[in-house]
Amino acid sequence: MASPSIQRPSSSSTSHSQWSYDVFLSFRGEDTRKSFTDHLYSALIRNNIHTFRDDEELPRGEEIAPELLKAIEESRIAIIVFSKTYAHSKWCLDELVKIMECKEERGQIVIPIFYNVDPSEVRKQTGICGEAFTRHEENADEERKEKIRKWRTAMEQAGNLAGHVAENR
Repeated sequence: MASPSIQRPSSSSTSHSQWSYDVFLSFRGEDTRKSFTDHLYSALIRNNIHTFRDDEELPRGEEIAPELLKAIEESRIAIIVFSKTYAHSKWCLDELVKIMECKEERGQIVIPIFYNVDPSEVRKQTGICGEAFTRHEENADEERKEKIRKWRTAMEQAGNLAGHVAENR
């Protein structure tokens, strides 16, 4: 079971009863955990923004944890840090589908950050994102193909949102 980092806001913070978290951070750990995402998380916490960040490296091939799906549902805002290998992770793509569902069904605010990746590569699944989907599609059965269609739709939707471009500087 994942042990998320959870920072409680100060008592002066206002919270909506529908939301357990202000922000859910979706990111690929191996790309950004020790750099951009750590800095972003620290800045959110310093500003008393109640943030969910999964601290465990997720085991390959397993289904996304129910606790993670619940945390997504209970977050007012989702920040998606798209990075070079975000689309290589089935976990990240499953999170993304859930986030886009929550945007539609629950009015969740979704903020994409394109970290060292071009937003059009996310939107159109070209370049390194396209390579990831080519790998996912290899030997895919019908059930997997349906999942991949959902991933592609979510990537396109998120790529079309106004976001922020961040680079390693």
